[in-house]
Amino acid sequence: MDAGVLIIMFALVMLFAFLGLGAWATVKAVGAAKRGVDRTITQARRTVEDTTLKAKSLGQIGVGGQLAQLRLDLRTSMRATQEALTEGARTDASLKESLVLFERLSAHGHELDEELKRLEQEPDRARVAQALPDLRERTAKITQAAESLRWAARDRARRFAEDDLSMLSAEIEVESDALRDWASRRDSLDDLAAAAAAWDAGAGAGAGPGPGPGAAPAQDGQGRQGPSSAPALNPAAPAPQYPWQKNTRPETTT
Repeated sequence: MDAGVLIIMFALVMLFAFLGLGAWATVKAVGAAKRGVDRTITQARRTVEDTTLKAKSLGQIGVGGQLAQLRLDLRTSMRATQEALTEGARTDASLKESLVLFERLSAHGHELDEELKRLEQEPDRARVAQALPDLRERTAKITQAAESLRWAARDRARRFAEDDLSMLSAEIEVESDALRDWASRRDSLDDLAAAAAAWDAGAGAGAGPGPGPGAAPAQDGQGRQGPSSAPALNPAAPAPQYPWQKNTRPETTT
């Protein structure tokens, strides 16, 4: 096969590969953007619904206000538990089982929330008033179960934090003791060095200078003066000359 054909085929393969990769990246980006938009819309819808329920629970009197309060309590408890379990599962894998239980509980919570929402539009208020005790009991069971999961996760996280803090405190105490021991040893070495320096200074001061000019000659144990190394101040007189002594003639070199 010609080399030019191979180059063309290779270029086409690379082109299709780049096109496929670009299409895949575009699909992923569109999907991520769509999920972000969906989360934003869902969060905005929840905020509007929560605000509406708060207004109804405070502004309406009777069955409508009670239904709104039940929905608000249910949604607040379930959302707080979901956030606590999801956050805790990122660092504690054992909470994944709790998340599975919460998903099962959420199914009952959604069913109850939909029922309460339908009853808000029910024109027969007397029938709704008769159903309120059962609705309160179901809401209490679900919220209590959710709170039990939430507080168990928080207690577990707190125990982990306390255990980690205790271990850290013990390590810091051991390190502090080691530092104190080293400091005391260093102080002892400094004290020994200072004592040695003082001893050397005292020994040097005890060795005084030798006898100076004019000092008395040393005496032995019996009070006699020893020989002096200093030169005599008055040199000895010359020997006397007698008349019968012949003069010494100088030697001649002849």
